[in-house]
Amino acid sequence: MPSSSIRKTEYDLDSKTLSVWFVASGKRYQFEDVPQDTYAGFRAAVAKGRYFNDHIRNNFRYRLVARD
Repeated sequence: MPSSSIRKTEYDLDSKTLSVWFVASGKRYQFEDVPQDTYAGFRAAVAKGRYFNDHIRNNFRYRLVARD
């Protein structure tokens, strides 16, 4: 999953929680109630940052979990 802004993602199918680690800030956020098809689209997207901004950011409740 190469991206200049997103370092890593993890998805928990049971809780529908998407964890996203960002390159520049080193922060990790968890997004709640993300449908599996939204995560699949994110993983398949060529432009991960654009998909994130268009389909995830500000569309799901989230919280800061950690900073590296």
